[in-house]
Amino acid sequence: MRKNDYFRLAVLVGLVAGITALHYTTSIAKPEYHDIYRRLYYVPIVLGGLWFALRGGVATAIVVSALYAPHVVFQWGHHPGVALEQYLEILLYNLIGFLTGFLSQREIMQRVRAEKTAHRLEDSYAKLREQADLVLEIEEQLRRADRLSALGELSAGMAHEIRNPLGSIRGTAEILKDGIDPSDKRYEFAGILIKEVDRLNRVVQDFLDFSRPGGVRQEHFDLREALEEVLLLTRQQTLKGGVRTRFEVEEPPPVAGDREQFKQAFLNLVLNAVQAMPSGGDLVISAQVAGDELLLRFADTGQGIAPEALERIFNPFYTTRSEGTGLGLAITHRIVQGHGGRIEVQSRVGEGTVFTLHLPLPSGEERGT
Repeated sequence: MRKNDYFRLAVLVGLVAGITALHYTTSIAKPEYHDIYRRLYYVPIVLGGLWFALRGGVATAIVVSALYAPHVVFQWGHHPGVALEQYLEILLYNLIGFLTGFLSQREIMQRVRAEKTAHRLEDSYAKLREQADLVLEIEEQLRRADRLSALGELSAGMAHEIRNPLGSIRGTAEILKDGIDPSDKRYEFAGILIKEVDRLNRVVQDFLDFSRPGGVRQEHFDLREALEEVLLLTRQQTLKGGVRTRFEVEEPPPVAGDREQFKQAFLNLVLNAVQAMPSGGDLVISAQVAGDELLLRFADTGQGIAPEALERIFNPFYTTRSEGTGLGLAITHRIVQGHGGRIEVQSRVGEGTVFTLHLPLPSGEERGT
């Protein structure tokens, strides 16, 4: 029993014992007092039914009857009329105890059923919320897929038409630059022209990367080796930007997928981290096996991402930098999703950002174990 039940039981015992003591210590020459006492028995009987349901009401009534009956037999036995009335009172004790306990029991059962129904409704509501969130996520994925499809058709048609003139412009600018004295201002303008042509060429290349078919080449490759190659490619940018890179990937299991596409995704995340730390900082790359997934984290100590921008950073063309195309993270998201994985982002403004890639691991048979 609970602590509260022990207290209630003590109250019932005290009431029954006190009323019984009053009966046995009060002379029958004062019948008006006995009328009050025997009606006081209804208090513990009703309380027993309310507090302990049917079992409590019946048990209290039986105990009261057992304690009150000797008083009736031995002290009121020579008053047949009075004794009969008191015997009927004992019968009424048990009837009241039964009815009070029965009604209390029904109320408790109804309350239990209502609580169970409430729990079922809560579970159903939680499942509906999960399904609603899933529907919203699927809708967002469909909208993103529509944007990607439109972008793919547009970029595939425009890229080849743009790259040829860009190549001609760059070649002409290089020829002009070679024929200009470095002290001439036009030499600097020619350099700016070449630089801007290269930037446009990178934008066109991003379009082409984004318009590639969704199919991936399935192969098992060494994740650590692929990451080391990406860090080697970005070594100059990290040194120039004062970014310290820490590599916490020991011997992760092999990853299945297109190695070159994954390198592109890793490269985008590293460059994104470097650009987020214009005054330098730390970039930590770590890997952890969790069940049938490999968690690959890219954590930087950069400027962070505003909460209102977190839901949009994977959308094509969304960027917070004037020189960005808004396609780097969108391409990364597409690559990871195309390999059956997912990417999550956590960020605090002024503290940094963590991108976590959830990559499915190949089964034991596929790994050759």
